[in-house]
Amino acid sequence: MSTETSKAGWPAGHDDISQMNGDADQRVTTVENADTPQTHDAVRKIEALRATIDNIDAAVVHLLAERFKATSQVGVLKAQAGFAPADLQREEQQLERLRRIARDSGLDTQIAEMYKQFVVEEAKKRHKRIAEAGGDPGVLDVYA
Repeated sequence: MSTETSKAGWPAGHDDISQMNGDADQRVTTVENADTPQTHDAVRKIEALRATIDNIDAAVVHLLAERFKATSQVGVLKAQAGFAPADLQREEQQLERLRRIARDSGLDTQIAEMYKQFVVEEAKKRHKRIAEAGGDPGVLDVYA
């Protein structure tokens, strides 16, 4: 016995679970749209998980702000000492460390590599701007 599905990809008779947002793959998941106890329970769990995700996102952004405050201080010290904005040995050490942390955490190492690429490149840009400004971190959008 095969299970029929609707145009939206839901089991037949369950189109009213979702509201289309223009794209057939985008569905609004709200309790109001859940028409069975099972879908109601799924929506409640999704909402709880989304709240957790939102909290994690906020923490990540706050941690990134703190990270860039610290790297700005490194940039000032490098500029004052006449060091180059980039430290390739440190970058390689960071990459290996982040890969190890990712593996230990059950995270795809490519995600750690993308994170490293973003933060290191951004830090180098900021260090360069600090050096060009004579060691003045005021050129950055960092709020200490």
